[in-house]
Amino acid sequence: MVVLDDAAHAAGLADALVAGGLPVAEVTFRTAAAPDAIRAMADRGDVLVGAGTVLTPAQVDQAVAAGASFVVSPGTSRAVVERCQEHGVLALPGAVTASEVMAALELGVTTVKFFPAGTSGGAPAIAALAAPFGDVGFVPTGGVGPGNLHEYLAIPSVRAVGGSWMVPRDLVRAGELTAVKDLTAAAVALAAA
Repeated sequence: MVVLDDAAHAAGLADALVAGGLPVAEVTFRTAAAPDAIRAMADRGDVLVGAGTVLTPAQVDQAVAAGASFVVSPGTSRAVVERCQEHGVLALPGAVTASEVMAALELGVTTVKFFPAGTSGGAPAIAALAAPFGDVGFVPTGGVGPGNLHEYLAIPSVRAVGGSWMVPRDLVRAGELTAVKDLTAAAVALAAA
């Protein structure tokens, strides 16, 4: 999960992610730079880029126009999911309760963002939800880091994890991309261990 204050940082960040072995980025719509940053990264062709913190259908339109391959939301919005479906891009809405998972399933979504994972019960909550929802995949974010990464990855229904610990906003803003590359490589190694 990446927050970019300036789209001019997107190319360097993409270089660092690729060099670190993780050519995937969820660029959040928390700043006005998001659409241009998504475009800069997507145009490269070597990074899978999605849009995060997408709250409205209009943001879905902006993200898709910029080249986003997937759209992530903190909650489940029928309007956002349906707009993603209209565009043919993967929607990853947030869901942390059984009711929210069922709402996502009713919209045809089979993988949900579990957010905020750390304050919503963490790995034990996902494991509990996986019991009645055996075909649902989960992508935990929010409170996931090096200290608990393996707890999440040990759950078969966890498809991926999201985090920002390897792309700290201050390092990206300062152009300290070697540090970002090193943090990314360490995260990849930790996940593989």
